[in-house]
Amino acid sequence: MSSNTDRGEIIRVSKKGQATIPKELRERFGIETPGKVYIREEEGKIVVEPLPTVEEMRGTHAGEYERGAVLEHLRELKDADKQREAERDSRLERHR
Repeated sequence: MSSNTDRGEIIRVSKKGQATIPKELRERFGIETPGKVYIREEEGKIVVEPLPTVEEMRGTHAGEYERGAVLEHLRELKDADKQREAERDSRLERHR
C-alpha cells in the first residue's frame, strides 16, 4: 500500500474522537501500540509527538536521555500550551 504521509493524509475520526495514526508514521517515529503520544495545539494546528518508551528512558537507550530531560521537555511543552491558551483567552476577551 502506497502512503501519502509526506504530503499529508486524510484520516477518519470516530464518534469517540479517536483517530488512527497511519502505520508508516507510527513506524517512522517509533510510536508503539498500544502506547501514548503527546498532543497539543500550536499556532492553530494539532501537533502529535511520540513519547520515549520506558525502555528508552530506563533501559538500553537510557544514555541517550539526560536524567529528567523527558519530564523537563514535557513541562516546557505544557507551559507553552498554557501560555498559548492564556493568549487565546485574552484575544477572545478583547473581541467580546
